[in-house]
Amino acid sequence: MASSRPLSGALALAAAAVVMAPTAVSAAPPGTKDVTAVLFEWNFASVAKECTNTLGPAGYGYVQVSPPAEHIQGSQWWTSYQPVSYKIAGRLGDRAAFRSMVNTCHTAGVKVVVDTVVNHMSAGSGTGTGGSSYTKYDYPGLYSSSDFDDCTSQISNYADRWNVQHCELVGLADLDTGEEYVRKTVAGYMNDLLTLGVDGFRIDAAKHIDTADLANIKSRLTNPGVYWKQEVIYGSGEAVQPTEYTGNGDVQEFRYAYDLKRVFNSENLAYLKNYGEGWGYLSSSAAGVFVDNHDTERNGSTLNYKDGANYTLANVFMLAYPYGSPDIDSGYEWSDADAGPPNGGAVSACWQDGWKCQHAWPEILRMVAFRNATRGAAMTDWWDNGGDAIAFGRGSKGYVAINHESASLTRTYQTSLAAGTYCNVQNNTTVTVNGSGQLTATLAANTALAVYAGKSSC
Repeated sequence: MASSRPLSGALALAAAAVVMAPTAVSAAPPGTKDVTAVLFEWNFASVAKECTNTLGPAGYGYVQVSPPAEHIQGSQWWTSYQPVSYKIAGRLGDRAAFRSMVNTCHTAGVKVVVDTVVNHMSAGSGTGTGGSSYTKYDYPGLYSSSDFDDCTSQISNYADRWNVQHCELVGLADLDTGEEYVRKTVAGYMNDLLTLGVDGFRIDAAKHIDTADLANIKSRLTNPGVYWKQEVIYGSGEAVQPTEYTGNGDVQEFRYAYDLKRVFNSENLAYLKNYGEGWGYLSSSAAGVFVDNHDTERNGSTLNYKDGANYTLANVFMLAYPYGSPDIDSGYEWSDADAGPPNGGAVSACWQDGWKCQHAWPEILRMVAFRNATRGAAMTDWWDNGGDAIAFGRGSKGYVAINHESASLTRTYQTSLAAGTYCNVQNNTTVTVNGSGQLTATLAANTALAVYAGKSSC
């Protein structure tokens, strides 16, 4: 959250006034496919192509796209998080490209979540990516100075709720979401996206917006039950806590990602036996989980693509373990943490021009089908060696083993699987489960095994 530049996860808020009691909702993504591929800064044409070629066939339930609204000019990725109007006119494509993307993804069986910036507008003045002129606190035809919070100083005290939810971070013009006009206008933007077929929203910087304001805005949507995922970063002792927002929908559980980094880098995987609620996290049904996102991969608080097997195996674990609704971050190589997307967001092919395509790494991609196949089954048959080798089942539906040790491991695992031949989707080899539910396998260092019912051949 500490940064000298406008990060999407670190912004300021608006005033709260009309308090509405949030009603309980079914927060987790509906249906049988709850994995989201977050195609960070991919343009809409490239997202559409990926839905057809990879996401749909792999069983991804959702794709999350970067903010579509017109924003400040500049090559840096975070310019997308400084809107200047609600026209779909950002670097990633226009309204027609966006509509086409949504329709194409739906045809491929993939729903679309939009990263939505409604806490604030820009930090400066100029002409936006769609040609709109603006100055801070004045966005012609949209907002004027009276629509912003009275506190125009930066957030300085996270122990003070008013400061967190009324002041500005890194100079971004903070909308007064307690006002009727602002609520109506934000809801209008989101309703416009709904007319284009959008299936859900990731609410950027939700921590800096009073939960009652968000509940009010959501109640104005044409589909008030739409999937809703809120960025609320946990901070020990802070005034604003993630649990306040679960009445609106899912909340991103940052502790999950922070602790995975520590465990995979320097502790024992054996500690993960009761991961999730057992560690004091949000309820599984309300938690959005991830190994990394576009902010955390850059600020060092989580693992990222540069961490090799630790990163890959952490994603395998997340997809296998029954807690929360997982996001797979998929971005691009960077040495400059501010650098924007290669080719302006156009992806000609994965693993070219710096595009990392983590969602398509075989070890990660094949676990999406595992997760879909084991949905609803509790964890069973846990085993660990007290160190960095673990294994667990998902009842009679699946079984996974992870060897994060420095040497290979051969052993016989007790599962609850039916006897038969199964495909280890981690390396496309077959394994046999005997009549007692046992399987014997050798795992090389830093590799995994994953099998599930219904997948007998590779």
